[in-house]
Amino acid sequence: MTTKKSFAQIVALWKTDKKQYVKKSTFSAYVLLIENHLLPVFGSLQEIEEQQVQKFVFQKLEQGLSQKSIKDILIVLKMVLKFGAKNKWISYEPFEIQYPTIRESQHVEVLSKTHQKKVMNYIQEHFTFRNLGVYICLSSGMRIGEICALTWEDIDTHNGVIHVRKTIQRIYVIEEGKRRTELLLDTPKTKNSIREIPMSRDLLRMLKPFKKIVNPDFFVLTNDAKPTEPRTYRSYYKNLMKHLEIPEIKFHGLRHSFATRCIESKCDYKTVSVLLGHSNISTTLNLYVHPNMEQKKKAIEQMFKALK
Repeated sequence: MTTKKSFAQIVALWKTDKKQYVKKSTFSAYVLLIENHLLPVFGSLQEIEEQQVQKFVFQKLEQGLSQKSIKDILIVLKMVLKFGAKNKWISYEPFEIQYPTIRESQHVEVLSKTHQKKVMNYIQEHFTFRNLGVYICLSSGMRIGEICALTWEDIDTHNGVIHVRKTIQRIYVIEEGKRRTELLLDTPKTKNSIREIPMSRDLLRMLKPFKKIVNPDFFVLTNDAKPTEPRTYRSYYKNLMKHLEIPEIKFHGLRHSFATRCIESKCDYKTVSVLLGHSNISTTLNLYVHPNMEQKKKAIEQMFKALK
């Protein structure tokens, strides 16, 4: 007969198994969720029931965690429990967890057209490699980790294309109870994130002269063999916005601004989704496609026109 094990014991065995199959950054994210949230509550238990998980969800909501963060934690919990059940160390019945209804709609932070033009004009007149990163983000919708990992080799001025093939992130590594961080250069978020983005004429004009003289292995933001990391670059961006007296929006807001401008210019949604490297079009639609009052009126007028 198989001996029952505690959740903490199953976690230790699951980690050894899981490490073989997933990216280092993914594994580190799983371990962080387990250490910070799951082990303190479920570590000593040999049985985990739905009502305990439901109670855990309400506690996390009270602590200020978002539903998305809690759902991510539960995905890891389920993986560990399924692994334990497969090896007959714990019994597992899928839970049906209830969440309170969210009433507020998701708000996407974007630069106004005026502010976007101000930033882009300033960078054209005050060129630095770090400023160039902000300009590339507004022209391509790239993520901060992708911009930090961009090398001159990824910029193809002959075909006017940026190749997105890497990302940089600082991950938490927990080994033998000790925590440290590590800068990781890796492939992007998902296979859809590996993509080619055409450059605008202005961006191409800006990059062509540099491409002839730079070292192709150097990182674009530093023009050096050593990259800058997202945390450092975020702080640089924040100071740039302050200097330009532009209302503070997160760096990710540059990506949102790019996507919003594409949608406003009547680009088809599938193309915008591919440019952003979203794994499916519904992500793009949910984030950016919100008909304004003018479009709603037009839809109703067209419907009645058809009735007549």
